[in-house]
Amino acid sequence: MYFVYILKCKDGSLYTGITTDVKRRFAEHRAGTGGHYAHSRGVVKVLYTEKSKNRSMALKREALIKKMKRVDKLHLIKTKRGV
Repeated sequence: MYFVYILKCKDGSLYTGITTDVKRRFAEHRAGTGGHYAHSRGVVKVLYTEKSKNRSMALKREALIKKMKRVDKLHLIKTKRGV
C-alpha cells in the first residue's frame, strides 16, 4: 500500500510526496533526511494523505497534485481528508 501525502513547511509552502509509511517518512523529513525541498524549508505537519493501490498509481497521483495550483491543493486538503 502506498500513500500520497502533502506536508506543510515552516515557510508556509506545501510539499507533496509518496511513501509506504507516512509516519516514518514524516519523521525522516523532520530529521532532515527527507528530500532537499522539505529539508531546506523544514516541515511542520502532515496536512493530507491518500491511499493508492500501488506505486505506479501513487506516482501518477503525486504528479497530478504537484501540477495543481496552491489554491487547488488547499481545496483538496480542506474537502477530502484522505486517510
